[in-house]
Amino acid sequence: MSTQPVDGSRADAPNAQGRPKRSRAASSLLSQGEPALWLTGGALALCLVMIAGLIALVLWRGGTTFWPQEIVQIETLDGKTHLGEVTRTETVRLSSEIAAAMTGPAGERAVEIAATEERPTLDRRLVRTGNFDLTGIHFNWADELNVAAESTPEWAVVAERTEWGRFYGFPIAFELDGQRIAEGPEAAWAAYREHHDTVRERFHERKDLEDHDVGLVNHELEAARLARREAALEAGRDSERWRAANREYERVEDWANEEYARIRGEIDALDAENEKYQLLFSTTSGEEVALGLADIVRAYPANQLGLGDKLGIFAGRWAEFLVDDPREANSEGGVWPAIFGTVCMTVLMSLAVVPFGVLAALYLREYAKAGTIVSTVRVAINNLAGVPSIVFGVFGLGFFCYIVGAGMDQTFFEAKLPNPTFGKGGVLWASLTLALLTLPVVIVATEEALAAVPGSMREGSYACGASKWQTIQRIVLPRAMPGIMTGMILAMARGAGEVAPLMLVGAVKLAPELPIDGIAPFVHPERSFMHLGFHIYDLGFQSQNSEAAKPMVFTTTLLLIAIIAVLNITAILLRTQLRKRFKGSQF
Repeated sequence: MSTQPVDGSRADAPNAQGRPKRSRAASSLLSQGEPALWLTGGALALCLVMIAGLIALVLWRGGTTFWPQEIVQIETLDGKTHLGEVTRTETVRLSSEIAAAMTGPAGERAVEIAATEERPTLDRRLVRTGNFDLTGIHFNWADELNVAAESTPEWAVVAERTEWGRFYGFPIAFELDGQRIAEGPEAAWAAYREHHDTVRERFHERKDLEDHDVGLVNHELEAARLARREAALEAGRDSERWRAANREYERVEDWANEEYARIRGEIDALDAENEKYQLLFSTTSGEEVALGLADIVRAYPANQLGLGDKLGIFAGRWAEFLVDDPREANSEGGVWPAIFGTVCMTVLMSLAVVPFGVLAALYLREYAKAGTIVSTVRVAINNLAGVPSIVFGVFGLGFFCYIVGAGMDQTFFEAKLPNPTFGKGGVLWASLTLALLTLPVVIVATEEALAAVPGSMREGSYACGASKWQTIQRIVLPRAMPGIMTGMILAMARGAGEVAPLMLVGAVKLAPELPIDGIAPFVHPERSFMHLGFHIYDLGFQSQNSEAAKPMVFTTTLLLIAIIAVLNITAILLRTQLRKRFKGSQF
């Protein structure tokens, strides 16, 4: 049955020229772009879900790293006892080969399960047992077939130490100057809580003497030595200048020896006092171990903690993580040097890349005439954005360290040679290397911002008699500033997360000396530094205790994301203020 038009005419009826009318083809969804719209929208939604999932994983794993867990005691069928915190639980396929390899009663049960069940599985837990100085291992696996008994002892205590990692045991006594003044878990724990804070204060006083006071003496002695060497290089050893410098060096050396003796005496007195305080533990193997209170950073009976106690330990661990130096090969302690180094390097990089990027973009957009050279420069800038970052690191090492830095050492720091000052990796060279890496981002963003300024504004400025530079300075640049800030934000986000170049031009595993301190000249751009990105790499791939370092990887990643977010939000707020300032003046 055919369908007739509303007006009664046929679809193939001839028109006025005698030709039959063509029926209008129905438009498809593809021609209207609907499938492409759904495809791009779906891809965007998928990307957002993946990003949100990644951030949620980092938040969960990184945010719960410092939450105290209960301590379990697991007795196995082979007569062993494991005391510690369960860090991971997993289910594995129990094949006949695995079951046959197991021995003892657990092996018999495994063979029986593998033979009777269709898809046999085995649950096992990874227990952080610590006590590395006694056992030589940090973790032990406990599978369900080998567990004879399990409990959560009331007086199981975890002690976080300055060395050797965590210790798990049961407090049995407290010693003061070789005499047991408290017996039993409760009395020993009460004595520990009474004396621990005082002992740790003496420990920090000792550390301050060793780091700060000894450092000042070394600085004065090194300055006198360099002055004497400089006099020898410039005037010779037979000159009066060298003899005066030598007398000054001898005076400083005598003073330094007296100071060393005084500081050493104070340190020895503090050590002798702290060694009097010992907390005695019993391990699961029955061994008695004495821990000095000065070596215990934090200890707590994990199975007696209430919510408030857990929150206090959680907050204390976070505070330690943010303001302390790392310890135990960076797997414990804090990351303050890495935080400071990351922020310092990112700020220096931004101060270096933004002026050069803006000047280059100004020349290309406002002054340069279109031609082969300008086109080649633009192509080179775009290609530069795709160069692997490690190539920039090699360039920074060769150019900044071995050429520029070595030249500076030869010219200004000859007295320190052969020990290099600027002829090695440092925070200055790392910042300049990353400035080169992010330079294309700033140039492209600045050019787009300059092009977005209406031409009528330029013409109005010229009509008022302003010169080209006055127009750029007072009209173009202020209105392009939000776009320039966008380029800086992108540069900061990329530069702060780079690791490969930093491994060659300054980032190191441990650098407790900060680039800025209280010793003249107060700013030390030649020093190596720690970086959160390199810290993550070191924890994940170079840690001796990889299982203990794994939670710290997520926590450090969370911290790095937070720092980059803070820097970017600060720049975004500034950009928003600039946009509001010039929004009403555009025409």
